[in-house]
Amino acid sequence: MVKYKTFKGIVAPLDKNNIDTDAIIPKQYLKSISRTGFGVNLFDEWRYLDNGQPGQDHSKRKVNTDFILNKKPYNQSSILLAGENFGCGSSREHAAWAIKDFGINAIIAKSFADIFYNNCFKNGILPIALDEKDINTLLIECSKLKEFKMTINLINQVIIYNADDKIHFNIDPYQKNALLKGLDEIGQTLEDKDLIKSFEKNHKNEYPWFFK
Repeated sequence: MVKYKTFKGIVAPLDKNNIDTDAIIPKQYLKSISRTGFGVNLFDEWRYLDNGQPGQDHSKRKVNTDFILNKKPYNQSSILLAGENFGCGSSREHAAWAIKDFGINAIIAKSFADIFYNNCFKNGILPIALDEKDINTLLIECSKLKEFKMTINLINQVIIYNADDKIHFNIDPYQKNALLKGLDEIGQTLEDKDLIKSFEKNHKNEYPWFFK
């Protein structure tokens, strides 16, 4: 996983509540266990007018030109702005895979489903929960500009827009550290490998009969 850095990106407003994982990546695409290749199917039933199936030539599908991520410049968005309870539904990690593969590095929403929220950190995506007032402020800013951009600084936990307007956000220190170091759960565990080795050595000395 790549280390998370400060970045500036185009914001795609998706002002909906309760966007579930089946909308993010429909069930027919869950057969693959590879983390790549799902970006083309992100919000598949909203982005296309026909029924999608694995292995299709998506360049020949009927595109929904009204959907935000099919419009320029939002097809190049790296930040998604949404409503309440984003990522609800099933626990499929494919939803985070599809979002990351599309090129989205951060999701800003009023709230997140717990499992999806944690899956974001496992896949190098920053989920930011803001209160309704801040979300509405950003939605208004999006409506003013066709190409609304913001900078997200994870180290200082701040969103910067319109040059000097700022919104601070909260994040669990453990999850923040993992993103900044580019570590998944295994990588975080291995940071304590010396402690693990010390424990194993002491455990073997204290209970030698376990290891015969």
